[in-house]
Amino acid sequence: MSVIVNRSLVVLGSTGSVGCNTLDVARHQANSFSVKGLSARANVNLLFEQIQVFHPQLVAVENIAAATVLEDRLISEGLTSTKVLKGEHAATKLVEELRPDVVMAAILGSAGLYSALRAVELGGTVLIANKEPLVMAGHLFQQAVKQSGATLLPVDSEHNAVFQCVAGSDVVDQPISEIVLTASGGPFFREDELPSWVSLSDITPDQAIAHPNWSMGAKISVDSATMMNKGLEIIEACHLFELPVEKISVLLHPQSVVHAIVNFIDGSSIAQMGLPDMRVPIAYAMSWPHRFDSGVANISLAEVGQLTFRDPDYQCMPCLALARDVAEEQSPVLATALNAANEVAVEAFLAGNLSFGKIPEVIAKVLGDRNGNPANDVETLIRVDYEVRKQTLDLVH
Repeated sequence: MSVIVNRSLVVLGSTGSVGCNTLDVARHQANSFSVKGLSARANVNLLFEQIQVFHPQLVAVENIAAATVLEDRLISEGLTSTKVLKGEHAATKLVEELRPDVVMAAILGSAGLYSALRAVELGGTVLIANKEPLVMAGHLFQQAVKQSGATLLPVDSEHNAVFQCVAGSDVVDQPISEIVLTASGGPFFREDELPSWVSLSDITPDQAIAHPNWSMGAKISVDSATMMNKGLEIIEACHLFELPVEKISVLLHPQSVVHAIVNFIDGSSIAQMGLPDMRVPIAYAMSWPHRFDSGVANISLAEVGQLTFRDPDYQCMPCLALARDVAEEQSPVLATALNAANEVAVEAFLAGNLSFGKIPEVIAKVLGDRNGNPANDVETLIRVDYEVRKQTLDLVH
């Protein structure tokens, strides 16, 4: 039974998959959470529906035109108790004004960097669901945690699983020999005989986003198909658990039942299992250090029948190889370049302007033009992000 009572909650990226699941858990645990703020980029139709249910004090909308439409609709429907913040930094202002007990940081891509980092700087509990801020600036997040005393909890299923395996204690003090992140293999790397990358050159967007296990947005589904998603998770894990990349490995596990394994120096291994439903890691992060009902059933291993595992082939998975190389460099600049180039390349692929097979080629070209200079401030990383996006667009065109 939960002992959490009426904690204030802000959901950044509330109209995305993780945001919607977070609100579903909050609705399931209505006595534990009071939703004070929501943010979205432009999907004000769904945001309006969420406002009708949760009646937050503030909402933030990045797209100013969409924010104006929402304001007019709130007035016409008599929902004037909810105020609207507009513009690029609206989500950050939302966090600063509300200073909630819990922030779910789930804004897709690098756009969520400022607001997530600011939430950590203000203290409280921050549930980090979007990989990109930690990939770009994991060292800055760890510095902010130490300075503010904030609690930073991973929501990504694999990192949340690691967190559960070590019982939420400090990984640095644990006798860990290795962390194993599992990968479903997406739609293409699930069989015993893995396809060559060249054979996937003509994959269409509809094929790439058809994930067999998880229900996710288009961008992250493509990342799963290219295995870049798992590469970004390697970098994220290095920062979250303060471990060198040599202690982090990947296993292909098409059933998506085991989400991570932690191997200890005494020969013991602890694995976390559960249905492939994001409400499970979301609920664990929201309830930590306790547990409450997520609305998801326990898994039946008898029904699953068998669990299979195999090592990845980096020759078949060039995006995974690129990301691991960047993790070894320990360079925020290179990690930022990797993330930005990948975002632009995936957008181009989804728009029909770049073939699936060319995604890692474009990323590799961009990385080859960057050095590994350290970056100790957000402004430098944002500048690198902007420059790389422009360069990648030029390459695509």
